[in-house]
Amino acid sequence: MFARFHSTAVRSLLARRFAATLIAVSVGAAGMSAAAPARAEGQIRIAEQFGIVYLLLNVARDQQFVEKEGRKQGLDIKVDWVQLSGGAAVNDALLSGAVDIAGAGVGPLLTIWDRTHGKQNVKGVASLGNLPYYLVSNNPDVRSIADFSAKDRIAVPAVNVSVQSRVLQYAAAKRWGDKEYNRLDKYTQALPHPDAAAAIIAGGTEISGHFGNPPFQDQELAANPKAHIVLNSYDVLGGPSSATVLYATEKFRDGNPKTYRAFVDALADASKFIAANPEAAADIYVRTNKSKIDRALLLKIIRNPQVEFKIAPQNTLGLAQFMYRVGAIKNEPKSWKDYFFDDPATAAGS
Repeated sequence: MFARFHSTAVRSLLARRFAATLIAVSVGAAGMSAAAPARAEGQIRIAEQFGIVYLLLNVARDQQFVEKEGRKQGLDIKVDWVQLSGGAAVNDALLSGAVDIAGAGVGPLLTIWDRTHGKQNVKGVASLGNLPYYLVSNNPDVRSIADFSAKDRIAVPAVNVSVQSRVLQYAAAKRWGDKEYNRLDKYTQALPHPDAAAAIIAGGTEISGHFGNPPFQDQELAANPKAHIVLNSYDVLGGPSSATVLYATEKFRDGNPKTYRAFVDALADASKFIAANPEAAADIYVRTNKSKIDRALLLKIIRNPQVEFKIAPQNTLGLAQFMYRVGAIKNEPKSWKDYFFDDPATAAGS
């Protein structure tokens, strides 16, 4: 997985991945758009991405919690799972009708909430938990974000859209002021997490930084002695925060109340399962993702006191208000409830 990458290889791989993602989204949208408006209760299509941040979905899928909760609602729910890379691709899939539930960072949620305000009215469904995201660099000269220069490239899953990209902008604004929030954007490059991790571990490429998520950031730190943490998302956001969330259109939620309820309840079931069975959850992650990650490292991440697999969002409003201040979104969020659906299961959010 972690073969040595050259700069041209990274760019070539990015182009192929991007093209494949567009094709997959287009085909999915074409195949499903005709049926989507008339779909009845009992079907749900879920888009997820890469990393342990999606462990709640991995467990719900493996344990068939959505199907089990559906039967409590009198439904035989058919669940389809789609894996994409980057918030932009996920948002496109949701708006095209190719998926019903989107999994991505808070940044993509806020972007699509703002874009669909008063129209499709996309809002958050639940959090996938609190996990710190690290900006890792293998350049020994980079010890803070101020040390990045023109010779560096920082990999993020989606430029200007992903939560990693937005948190980096937020960090820049805190250091240099809101007018300089995009100061580091010119150094960012879209790359899926597995490929970015491969580049950081191998070294010798133009990718010298990666704002990632678990387990990729942890693998980088364990495998390359030059790899080190430059920035922790918790430090930028003011403490434990929900970086990755799930969201849907108002139409899907209102038109499929039993399916929606079964899905949220299934997430709660998965949260309880992980808390009670961390080793079983680790095995599910490996099996579901066909991952070759070291199991001891995986368990260390799951048991990290800073990691909480809970569905109520936490500490998201600061980033939302920053994005409004700098013009990244046009609608001002006064509360986290502006961009999350009202639900008893997430009532303790922030």
